[in-house]
Amino acid sequence: MNKLNPYFNDKDCKISEKDISDYVIQRFEDVKSSNKFKNMLAFHTANKFMIMAHDQVELKKLGNIVASHRKIPFSELLQEYENHLKLAMDKKPTVRTHSNVIMHIFGYFLKHLDQNEKRTFLNNLDQFREGKKTIGQILLEISPITYRCDDTYLASQTYFLLYSDIEHRSIFQPTNIKEDE
Repeated sequence: MNKLNPYFNDKDCKISEKDISDYVIQRFEDVKSSNKFKNMLAFHTANKFMIMAHDQVELKKLGNIVASHRKIPFSELLQEYENHLKLAMDKKPTVRTHSNVIMHIFGYFLKHLDQNEKRTFLNNLDQFREGKKTIGQILLEISPITYRCDDTYLASQTYFLLYSDIEHRSIFQPTNIKEDE
């Protein structure tokens, strides 16, 4: 386990928390350059779980800023959003904050899972909390469920992009189907 990031194994994480924060901040720079509210809204939507993993209080403030878009000039809105985004991304995620995000994600497809799948999911989350699994491994297991449930909102989250353990993902999964001889 990595002492700086106890929820990651060094071999499983090729990017640092600083890289992740820098990536998110740079994407916001793209939003600022576009100077369009729809891009700001899309950014906020795609980064909800990422920001939640870093700072749930700041996420709520950012949501309120986006909701107030008709009340203040857009340039002020961008500046205020950027200030709170940087505060959020400066805070390091913990096992607890990642667990909270995973439980929120679980809520999106809870109704699509049978009892055994729910039990397996919660067991995997417990293993993450105990340090036996990484966040990347958990997200790797969740990712197919988001596609099975056709949840484009979850699939578009930068949280999956930046934390999933994609090194171990294969598009060619073995099947149990035997060809006729």
